[in-house]
Formats: sequence, C-alpha cells, structure tokens
Amino acid sequence: MPPPPTAALSSSSSLCLFPLSSYSSPKKTQLGFCPSFPFTRLTNFTPTRRLMTCSAVSIEKETLISHRPHTFLRETDGLDDGSVRSRFQRMIMEVQDSVCGALEAVDGAGKFKEDAWTRPGGGGGISRVLQDGDVFEKAGVNISVVYGVMPPEAYRAAKANVTDQMPGPVPFFAAGISSVLHPKNPFAPTLHFNYRYFETDAPKDAPGAPRQWWFGGGTDLTPSYIFEEDVKHFHSIQKKACDKFDPSFYPRFKKWCDDYFYIKHRDERRGLGGIFFDDLNDYDQEMLLSFATECANSVVPAYVPIVDKRKNTPFTESHKAWQQLRRGRYIEFNLVYDRGTTFGLKTGGRIESILVSLPLTARWEYDHKPEEGSEEWKLLDACMNPKEWM
Repeated sequence: MPPPPTAALSSSSSLCLFPLSSYSSPKKTQLGFCPSFPFTRLTNFTPTRRLMTCSAVSIEKETLISHRPHTFLRETDGLDDGSVRSRFQRMIMEVQDSVCGALEAVDGAGKFKEDAWTRPGGGGGISRVLQDGDVFEKAGVNISVVYGVMPPEAYRAAKANVTDQMPGPVPFFAAGISSVLHPKNPFAPTLHFNYRYFETDAPKDAPGAPRQWWFGGGTDLTPSYIFEEDVKHFHSIQKKACDKFDPSFYPRFKKWCDDYFYIKHRDERRGLGGIFFDDLNDYDQEMLLSFATECANSVVPAYVPIVDKRKNTPFTESHKAWQQLRRGRYIEFNLVYDRGTTFGLKTGGRIESILVSLPLTARWEYDHKPEEGSEEWKLLDACMNPKEWM
C-alpha cells in the first residue's frame, strides 16, 4: 500500500514570540502580542479598531548579521546592569542554548541552523531551526528582543487609572523565547513553549507616568497517542515548577491552558495541556522573573525523557496517518484561533516567521472518526474532555 497523501507546509526561521491570549481576565485592560507587533486589547474593543491600533505600532526593520552578539540591549539599558531586562535576556539566551543542546543530543544527527539579526535602534533575535533530523521532523527554538513605540490608546489601556491627559506615543520593550518541536515518530509528542516579558517606558510628554510590565508564557504537550506515564511525568514537572512559588499556580494555569488551546469548530483541545499564563504582574516582579526562569528551565526535564523513550518505538502506516491528522488539528488552531498568527497574517508580517511553528506535513480526511475504544479514540476523548493528570 502506498503511503497516505500529505499536504506539505513549508516554513522557516523564527517563531511567533508573543501569542495573544484570548483568555485574560475581563476585569483588566490588556496588551497582547504578535510576531512583531504589540496591540491594544480593550474590553469591548472591536476587531476592526484592534487592527488599526496594531498597525500604528512602530518597529524597525531587522538586518541579518553573521554572528550572534553578546547582547541585543541598547547601551542606555546597560549591557549587564542587573535589571529585569538584562536578566531576562540572559535567561532566554541560556535556555535557547540548553534546549538546542538537549535536542541535538537526543536527535543524534540533526543540527540547528542559526540566523541572527539586529535592528538599528536596538533589539534583535536569534532563530534556530533543526529540520529533517533522525528524530525531529522540525524543531524551532527562537529568541527575540524588541524595542518599539505604541500608540497612545495602548498606553491608556495599560494604565490602572486613566486621566484626562493625552500622552504621546509610548516606548516599549519586549523579550521572549518561543519553541515548537515536531518529532517524526507518532508516539513521540509535539511540544510548544513560550516565555516573555514586556515593559513600557514613560511617554516623552508624560515623564511622571508609571512604567507598566508583565510576564506571560507556558508549556504544553500535544501527543498523537496517550502514554499515561508520559503525560503524568510532563504535568508533574509543570506542577513542581509552579508549586515552588504558589500552590494555586498549577491548577489555575492548567485550566487557562486547556481553555486557550481550544479548537471551537471541532469542540476539542489541541492537545493534553500543560500551563499557560498572560498579563501576570500582580505578584512581586523578582518572584515572577524567578518563576518564568524556573518554568523555562523545566522544559528539558519535562520533555526530553519522553522523546528519548518513544523516538524508536515501532509504528505502522496507520499510526503515522493518525499523527498527520492530529497535526491537521494543530494547524487549524494556529491558523484560525491563535491570535498572534492570525494578526500577523492580516497585517503583512514576515510569513516565514509566522508559519515556522507549523509541521512539514499534515493530513485531512473527510469525516474521519476513530473507532470507539481505540487508542486514537482515547486521545480524541481526552482532547474533548480535559482530564486532571495529577
């Protein structure tokens, strides 16, 4: 029998670092993120006005460079001054190195291709992609540091107490690491993680205005087949990271993750969850920096042992076809519901950057339904009815 037909989806070098959360608290005005552009997300704000606000954000064009620099921070920020900006940048660079090293080790053959860039006014990024390895079909691990200017509406949305004052454009800083990992073996799960930090500076014509800041991110698992011990291991690492800081974090962020990665038109989740949070600034800043660091450093112990265990598991054409169908669901969520992706597509963002999270291949079948009680059915049931794994 010939192999099942697949739909080729090609993408390249950098991930969407700042996905937009649809599930932040309705009690607060928020700022969300997309690949290169933050935008204002106001309560009762219309989609049309959102796009208009987004398009007003100013970010300089990137320039490719031959070697990665020591820092992407502006000199005025200090190269390593102990600020949250510099420590978060150092953290994401170190995590990128450690994750890529661990993935190359478990793959055994594939090596990451690296692209680095800067912007004239400060900031830049490093994209790393491993493609067609022995274990990974495609793996991207990218970091970015962004300086830009947001419109007055965005600043007023972020302020806790709105006054009659009309501040001018507000400078902002954002940094993040983002990754999506697609293994070849259908028994090895896909992983996504993203951790980011955001600040605004006082506008030039309102020097006394307070600076706004917050953290966001998460790590989630998307298997094609359920091995309960693997899922429990993954969630136990997420819970352990959360419990070091607040026992309410894991149940709160686990539910947030289940809610965010919901494919409405399928009435199912993209995968088996993990943790997800956004707009987090209601705790001590140092504590949240440590929390984001702990979560990012938990990626390797949460994921690599699972891939190492499953990468050589024998599989059939039917197993591979099911993996391809589940990847179709992954693509549907990213292209239809992920707000960072859809915003980038609507506003002319760099297409290779926007679509790098997609797998190389996927599959759709008309009205496919797995046999009740089968291993495929068990996965679908868990995606439709989120479970408590701990």
